[in-house]
Amino acid sequence: MHLPESATRHPASSMWIWYIGGMFAIVGIASAIYAMTAGILPKVSADIASDPADAEFHSSLVAVAQEQQASEERPDAPELEGGKAWLNTAGPLKLKDLRGKVVLLDFWTLCCINCIHVMPDLAKLEKKYPNELVVIGVHSAKFENEKDTNSIRKAILRYEIAHPVVNDADHKIWNAYGVNSWPTFVLIDPEGKVVGATSGEGNYEILDRVIGRVIDIHKQKKTLNSKPIRFDLIRYREKGDTPLFFPGKILADEKSNRLFIADSTHHRVVITDLSGKKIAIVGTGTPGRKDGPFSEAQFDDPQGMALDGDLLYVADRKNHSIRAIDLKAQTVSTVAGTGVQVQETRQLEEPQLALRTGLNSPWDLWREGRKLYIAMAGHHQIWVMDLSTTLIGPFSGDGRENLKDGPHFAARFAQPSGLASDGKFLYVADSEVSAIRKVPFESDGRVETLIGTGLFDFGDVDGPLARAKLQHALGVVHHQGKLYIADTYNSKIKVLDLKEGIIATLVGGTDPETKEPLFQEPAGLSLAAGKLYVADTNAHRIRVVDLDKKTVTTLMLTGVEPPPPQKEWLPPEPAKP
Repeated sequence: MHLPESATRHPASSMWIWYIGGMFAIVGIASAIYAMTAGILPKVSADIASDPADAEFHSSLVAVAQEQQASEERPDAPELEGGKAWLNTAGPLKLKDLRGKVVLLDFWTLCCINCIHVMPDLAKLEKKYPNELVVIGVHSAKFENEKDTNSIRKAILRYEIAHPVVNDADHKIWNAYGVNSWPTFVLIDPEGKVVGATSGEGNYEILDRVIGRVIDIHKQKKTLNSKPIRFDLIRYREKGDTPLFFPGKILADEKSNRLFIADSTHHRVVITDLSGKKIAIVGTGTPGRKDGPFSEAQFDDPQGMALDGDLLYVADRKNHSIRAIDLKAQTVSTVAGTGVQVQETRQLEEPQLALRTGLNSPWDLWREGRKLYIAMAGHHQIWVMDLSTTLIGPFSGDGRENLKDGPHFAARFAQPSGLASDGKFLYVADSEVSAIRKVPFESDGRVETLIGTGLFDFGDVDGPLARAKLQHALGVVHHQGKLYIADTYNSKIKVLDLKEGIIATLVGGTDPETKEPLFQEPAGLSLAAGKLYVADTNAHRIRVVDLDKKTVTTLMLTGVEPPPPQKEWLPPEPAKP
């Protein structure tokens, strides 16, 4: 994915630049870091490191730490200046104040699936090196909405980030470091010198090895500060003690008078009737991957759902799995995925057994007959699972992130995140291209784009589809020839008339009575009995839109209590004197 003239995003591959024995090994990124040493350090051919998984390449990267020359041979890390605000810390941080610490900068943007995928790696590194390593998130936005500090604050809570983050809204830090992709990591040693940089997913092992060696060297040099630093995390004050916490998706079933809510950051599924009265809670509220009774089962960031009689299928996003909730037996089982993110399965040529096939961030589901369609956000594809044979595999999209129409095998999607259907076509909220796509169920059909033109084309424009724009839409539902769309980053609900070819805002903006926003980044939609149920994600609530009256109300949940707080969300005990 390319920023105009500057940025890319590497879905699975790793790009590298590491300081090795007096020179940088450069593969594709961080040109400005190289530029800082232009004329001093020779450039190494990318041919030596074409495969990041290669053992010889890994050995050469570890040489970063083993062969660190005198500090004057390496560039000073640019100071972290130009940010709009600092979050998850009591105030701005400066690298000069972090001398003695190994610092890892994570350049990210909150919409990016690859950035989301590396967050568990960062958490593992922070846990392994709690006193030596400081991770700093540098949030350099893609979308206009992502420049808003409050949006970033919400993302920190939603993604459970436990390190400081700077809002680099104007890309000043990004430019100072010569970054051109999300995510990019820059490692800085305890003397404030750049060690190297890498981008993409799958870098935990090499980061771990290099950080470990840097720590060993600076212990010997007595330049390492192992005194713990405790940051003032947002979650110490916003603990998620509301009935819902960042609900991502919702499913309303008029026939059974039930509402299924993916209470995503509470890691559970809430079931109520359509009036909001509690029927059941599925999951402990603690993240995990455990089958069993409702009271013992565990999910990790559950998202989209699909109903099949007494079975509710759930896209268990962070577990890279599809779970099945048996509403009669009140049990949870796993029906697809191994629990481990797998990149290679985007190239499957034939369907495989679902429980033996690795998935990649399934975000939404749609059942059509005995087929379960999956918005596989991490693969940038639409997948399908045959519920009769339990075989699963890619259905549409070649796995490369972009907007491209054509036959299923050649079409391209960009982080598909919402699914709906009229029985003839599958409609896809294709979030990273701010698009709505039309996907035929026939294997020989062609994918079409209804609205949207590219990875960096977004806005808030109603009217004829040819000129209309959305901003990172995550949800869609079909009703009577119209598509209702959660235009997430515009915090609006829009309606697309399929016959007339126009789109208009249904509801959004500011509530005239309360003067508060009607919605805060809504991500999920479902319709029952003439009412549109909206997962108003960042407001931790369900909104109800009466399609006849055009009124918006909040669904009052009764009997739904928040789960006990996770221990990680509790502030540390004060140090004993």
